[in-house]
Amino acid sequence: MKVILHHPRREMQVEGKRRVADLLRYLNLNPEAVLVIRGDQLLTKDMEVGEEDVVEVRPVVSGGERERRRAP
Repeated sequence: MKVILHHPRREMQVEGKRRVADLLRYLNLNPEAVLVIRGDQLLTKDMEVGEEDVVEVRPVVSGGERERRRAP
């Protein structure tokens, strides 16, 4: 499968069919810190990806709304 990683952006080929959790372990990535996407579908760790798939691995970005300052 083709794996597209972000931050930094790079691409790699991974052989075989794997569960997402196994793919992330193979890539030495924390499953709590990334999202795995195939097309427009967000994949869960128990889903399987095959050799013909193209998946993106994106870091999870979170943030809250900052406190807004009132104008005087």
